[in-house]
Amino acid sequence: MAARKSSGKRKYGRAASKRVESAMRRRKKGTLKSGRSGRTVKSRKQAIAIGLSEARKKGAKVPRKRGGRKSRSR
Repeated sequence: MAARKSSGKRKYGRAASKRVESAMRRRKKGTLKSGRSGRTVKSRKQAIAIGLSEARKKGAKVPRKRGGRKSRSR
């Protein structure tokens, strides 16, 4: 296999990937809980989001959150 060519800077730091990895393992084990409600997380996407959020709090290199879409009310 050909070696992957790096395109400059890494978007996410290594510490961030470790946090996400840890969150994924906890999800698989069934011990990953979501924020205030404390419900068990089953979604893969939610596990990644929790891992990145933890990494941000610890000061790891993680890009800023994208702005959420605002719902228009009539």
